[in-house]
Amino acid sequence: MRKKLQAFLSTPQFERTILILIVINAIVLALETYPFIMDRYGPLLEAIDKAILWVFVAEVGARLALNPLAFWRDPWRVFDFLVVAIALLPATGQLSILRALRILRVLRLVSAIPSMRRVVTGLLNALPGMGSIVLLLTIIYFVFAVLTTKLFGASFPDWFGSLTKSAYTLFQIMTLESWSMGIVRPVMDVYPTAWLIFIPFLIMTAFTVLNLFIGVIVDAMQSEHEDEAREARDQMQSESALVLEEVRALRREVQDLRGLKKE
Repeated sequence: MRKKLQAFLSTPQFERTILILIVINAIVLALETYPFIMDRYGPLLEAIDKAILWVFVAEVGARLALNPLAFWRDPWRVFDFLVVAIALLPATGQLSILRALRILRVLRLVSAIPSMRRVVTGLLNALPGMGSIVLLLTIIYFVFAVLTTKLFGASFPDWFGSLTKSAYTLFQIMTLESWSMGIVRPVMDVYPTAWLIFIPFLIMTAFTVLNLFIGVIVDAMQSEHEDEAREARDQMQSESALVLEEVRALRREVQDLRGLKKE
């Protein structure tokens, strides 16, 4: 029975069914955001949502029952468990906000689609390398936030009146959102040499440090792809070795049979 259940859960048809249910669940949750649709089809949508949820519960429970140790060692299975468990929490009274967390079930697409799992794994592997970049960016922000607060805070208190306001304004400049006409040029009308502060900051952040983030992430994803390709090659080699061993065993058996016939 356990083998049949394991084989059933591993079939491509079952995995595709789960994917389809996740997409349907996402559509249902999106439709529930429209009051006029809920007025007409609310009970039906809630019934579909509950039915899909119990399918997910049954799937996670079956996988957990088959091999508990392997289940908790697999981070993606643990992720699926948490997403489904959150949906089972009571959503009444003060906990009614938890009802909105049902949308987290859509995140199961990440664990169900291998290509998306590779992307997430690559991002997680990039986190250690991003630490130094975050520290560098923090130092740059601190230096320029203190500098702009002291230089422009008196004339532009809404933008540079405090360290936190200056940091937020600098973040807006870094994202290039109305940075020139909205912030820098008005400041330059009062302080003509203010560009000597903002242009170096923009170059160091938007054009340099952020590209370092991209480089680290791309490198991590490339490493993840190479690791998967190496594992695939190793698996193919091991399978080829098994096939060759079986061929050799068959050859020996044939030779033994020929020897018996001659005798």
